[in-house]
Amino acid sequence: MKAKTRSVTLVLLGAVIGGSLTIGQHVMGARSANELPLEQMRTFTDVFTRIKNDYVEEVSDEDLLEYAIRGMLNGLDPHSAYLNSEEFDELRIGTTGEFGGLGIEVGMEDGFVKVVSPIDDTPAARAGILSGDLIIRLDDTPVKGLSLNDAVKLMRGKPGSKLTLTIIREGADKPLTIDIKRDIIKVTSVRNRMLDDDYGYLRISNFQTKTTTDLLKAVKSMKEESDGSLKGLVLDLRNNPGGVLSGAVGVSDAFLNEGMIVYTDGREEDSKLRYDATDGDILDGAPLVILVNGGSASASEIVAGAMQDHGRGIILGSKTFGKGSVQTIQDLPAGGAVKLTTSRYYTPGGRSIQALGIEPDIITKPGSWTRPDDENFSALTESSLPGALSNTTLEEEAADGEGGEENAEDNLVYDDYQLYEALNLLKGLTILGKKSS
Repeated sequence: MKAKTRSVTLVLLGAVIGGSLTIGQHVMGARSANELPLEQMRTFTDVFTRIKNDYVEEVSDEDLLEYAIRGMLNGLDPHSAYLNSEEFDELRIGTTGEFGGLGIEVGMEDGFVKVVSPIDDTPAARAGILSGDLIIRLDDTPVKGLSLNDAVKLMRGKPGSKLTLTIIREGADKPLTIDIKRDIIKVTSVRNRMLDDDYGYLRISNFQTKTTTDLLKAVKSMKEESDGSLKGLVLDLRNNPGGVLSGAVGVSDAFLNEGMIVYTDGREEDSKLRYDATDGDILDGAPLVILVNGGSASASEIVAGAMQDHGRGIILGSKTFGKGSVQTIQDLPAGGAVKLTTSRYYTPGGRSIQALGIEPDIITKPGSWTRPDDENFSALTESSLPGALSNTTLEEEAADGEGGEENAEDNLVYDDYQLYEALNLLKGLTILGKKSS
């Protein structure tokens, strides 16, 4: 495929602390035509002086001003924030796909930390943290009143150290307490395997700078395994909180021959960006089903929205998270940075996903299936009836040792019902000769 080089600023959507962002240099200048509101400035100065003189403990001017900056940004929206030098360095480390912590993507909601999604094969995922969980306490520290950056700092720590999370979960009658051991988080962005009958499965856990390259390698591997072509592909974006915009654009481009993928729009001219597909569909028009859920956010929604608007794939699952804003990281001369919401992104059809999410074409929620306790249990069929005629072909296959193995597809009914439905849908599209291109 078209590995397209773009001379644009690195953009991350739904990154480690729940925002989508652009890292780059910006020239800051006095450009406001409005005068500062003197009354509010006098109030600010008065409050600053009262804290300096009357607060129970002495506070430095530097700390007070930093608190003021943090409060100013936190008051805008859940994703704008001030990052000191240490926090900025941690953010950049997180984009490499390896960082220390729990392996959990979070945002803020009503003063609490909300789980966007756990990252695959991390302590958080193994401990049973779910998308939508609200974290109300970190060890003995209440989350209420903390900034998102402060909460993230508490969740990070020395690998091997333990942290106790108290969470509120929808449907639970009381808060849950979960113990997690911190670890070095190494995020594998792309995983793949074959389902049955030459149908492929590709899981993207988050979008990194190498995601498009890894996707191309994975599809090539599955094609080789299926003797040169795939009948269809399931693209699993469930609990994918986002990541690098270039990854989302590249993945979308891999399945499209032409047309817009996504555009962003804001007040400033440099926030108005458009990304278009180049020629070449790596599946050659074979059916594509995209799995999403409430943990699919930001960059995942870009891919799902592009596929849906172009009619290239069928979206299956539940409504996505609804993270449709873009944050720009603006370096500060004194060190650190400001993460500021500067634009919204839109699907090719002009839809804003902010606070709305992507509605699946087919709504399928995770099923709850239990295997029969009796391994010898089977449904009543013709062969169960007394005196039923036998099938000599089946008897011959059994004698040759064929047909007795457990079907991997049957396991999907119990292990992952949504994936099972996606596979059935792919087979139906193939049988009907419908290619969603």
